[in-house]
Amino acid sequence: MIEGTYDGSTLARRASGWYMDQNGREGEFMNPEFLQALGTYVSVLAVVISVINLTTQVRRQTRSVQSQNYGRALDRLASVQSRLGTDPAAANIFNRGVRDPGLLTLDERTQFTWILYEIFGAFEFMFDEAQGGRLPPHVWTRWSDTLAWWISLPGVQAWWRAAPTPFNERFSAFVEERIGKPAFDVERAQRWKQFLSA
Repeated sequence: MIEGTYDGSTLARRASGWYMDQNGREGEFMNPEFLQALGTYVSVLAVVISVINLTTQVRRQTRSVQSQNYGRALDRLASVQSRLGTDPAAANIFNRGVRDPGLLTLDERTQFTWILYEIFGAFEFMFDEAQGGRLPPHVWTRWSDTLAWWISLPGVQAWWRAAPTPFNERFSAFVEERIGKPAFDVERAQRWKQFLSA
């Protein structure tokens, strides 16, 4: 047989995926349909693996950002708590101020104002992070309940109404809603008052 020419059975075998080499040995080769299907499968598999990998990275990054944001907010609150816990004069001003700012001198009222700005600044930060999905909902629930308790105190409400510089609009609306519809544990607040008076 002349090289490069095939009889009918050779052509039939070749069309079905078989061929005969120059030494008369039969073998199987990859037909174009099979190669195309294989290429499509490999491509789809690569895309799926890439999407899974990307999703995993996004989740890790989200958890990392949430932890960092929560840590920042706690640092801000911790600095105020540390000051109130170690400075008797500041604690005295704060304790009188939350009951009635009228009990404070002008300088003490200014100091009381900046303490509350720092506390509510941390609340505002956590509120914004929670609204943007960068703070776990259960974490914000805990601190929004804490905010509700603070804003229920007469001196804190008086400060909120008189604060010279505003917080952002959405957070301010949230606080106003909490003032209009108090939502805190009344029994827990009562136990706290008893603890202080005892």
